[in-house]
Amino acid sequence: MQNRLYIIILTLTMFLGACKKDFLDRTPETSISEAEFWKTQNDLQLYVNNFYTAFPSTIGAFGTIGPYGLDADDGSDNMITMSVNSNMNGVRTTPSSGGGWAYGDWNTLRNINYFMVNYNKVNASWENQKTYVGEALFFRAWFYFSKLRQFGDLPWVNRPLDITSGELKTPRLSRSVIVDSIMNDLDRAVQYLPSKTSAQASRVNKQIAQLFQARIALFEGTWEKYHTGTPFGVNGADGTKFLQKAATVSADLIANPGGYALVATPGTDGYWRIFNQINYSSNSEVMLWRQFDLNINGGHYWHRYTNTGAGRGITKNLVDYYLCTDGKPITGNALYQGDASLLNVIKNRDPRMVQTIYINDGNHIVTNNRPNGAVPNIFDAPTFSAANEQKPATGYQVYKGHDPDYNQQQDRGTSGYIIFRFAEALLIYAEAKAELATITQNDLDISVNKLRARIGMPNMQLASITADPKWEFPALSPVINEVRRERRVELACEGYRKDDIFRWAAADELIVGWKPKGAKLAQWIGVVDSKYLTSYPVDENGYIELFKTNLATGYKFNLLRDYLSPIPTDQMVLNPDIKQNPGWQ
Repeated sequence: MQNRLYIIILTLTMFLGACKKDFLDRTPETSISEAEFWKTQNDLQLYVNNFYTAFPSTIGAFGTIGPYGLDADDGSDNMITMSVNSNMNGVRTTPSSGGGWAYGDWNTLRNINYFMVNYNKVNASWENQKTYVGEALFFRAWFYFSKLRQFGDLPWVNRPLDITSGELKTPRLSRSVIVDSIMNDLDRAVQYLPSKTSAQASRVNKQIAQLFQARIALFEGTWEKYHTGTPFGVNGADGTKFLQKAATVSADLIANPGGYALVATPGTDGYWRIFNQINYSSNSEVMLWRQFDLNINGGHYWHRYTNTGAGRGITKNLVDYYLCTDGKPITGNALYQGDASLLNVIKNRDPRMVQTIYINDGNHIVTNNRPNGAVPNIFDAPTFSAANEQKPATGYQVYKGHDPDYNQQQDRGTSGYIIFRFAEALLIYAEAKAELATITQNDLDISVNKLRARIGMPNMQLASITADPKWEFPALSPVINEVRRERRVELACEGYRKDDIFRWAAADELIVGWKPKGAKLAQWIGVVDSKYLTSYPVDENGYIELFKTNLATGYKFNLLRDYLSPIPTDQMVLNPDIKQNPGWQ
């Protein structure tokens, strides 16, 4: 069975809200006594079950939340909402408290470490313990990667601390050391966890741990490589060892997938259908997902909003980056039909684009299966007249993730939320090999070209990559540019883009001074009441420029500060050895 994630109501209450100096030394509060608990293998499972709440449990709209419960692609060069993203615009301030570093933010780590020093009290063999130990190690890695992405250097804590422990008063460790420790945890998790074929459904398994390990290794490898010589770099490190780790782990996962594989994407909507299924139990590509049930966890609100835009819009920048059907960029390409209308922009283009944005082609269904046999509601134009938070910010309205079933749109829907999918492993492998400058045609054939083949796009040929005058990174090799393009297109609106920009140290190329644009507004004149279009300013060429006034000079991302979040000031008072992140002093 496929891994699916349920909300589990436990008798254990392990999340503590108090903010006191001794938060790491307390025994987790439970509804039963310590002596009664650590008895059987079932106790281990009950304890570990609570760690699964770390995964996103959003009831918001698809595309507004990423793999870690963040705001996905919003504010990146992929997607904007109706408001300027403050983080990307460099207008954050240092919080006096909270900010992700408060005492309560570390409770999960304390509970994981408490498990690690108590699991062997249970009367069970190692064979019956190791799966749960592997899960705990996985979630410690999940916890630490979330903090690493936000703050960089961290304290490493692998045991429940008491107030006399020296770790409470030591400086943060280098991010590279932290990732070494994460890799060690995940090495053991991969060793202890069962493979998909023998793992219990709804739980983390060996292959999921491998994908997560490869993701982190690629993140840190590229971070160290591209931040070298900056305040965010790691002295004496260039990321090579982590890039090699990413390549090795993803290669093993590709060669030994344990039953995971890309699904076919037939017809004109096969790719789109990956992202709006209610049940992924039989989907070989989706490795872990959250199941929604109206009676158990209340469902979600995704499809109440996806038919009106949910205030989001894909940018012209992303739209322009989709290749033509000959596998070449749009610049100077006779296949490119321009973008005077939505119908023009999707002609002769990578099929993933028409399955990612709404097009008024008669095939994009907003609402189907309506009662009394009513005809389906087909997309004709963005709902410029909807409430402000639901207007499409760019005219390129997000279709990926939308389920047109009428029953999904009445109150709360139940389509599943994808947490890990196998396609990412292929992208990690190709990128790691490209960054190491060891990529071969065979490497492309077992990774990127598998993704291209399933949607009918030509293979990438290493020896004959077409130069693109609008490559995002002209100083880098053609293959790195094209592998990054493939990643951007395949994972569009799934919440990875801002992480990619940050780890590539690419805000100078992609964000600073950038003005998000959308579709040509003129195509809706006469189709939509003109009074609804007046709030959408356009640039000198007629493209929607929603932030024309409040981003007159583009995003103001601070390259010397905004790649990491600030440590709240109260924490530096409590521990003077915790130094502030660069630029936030």
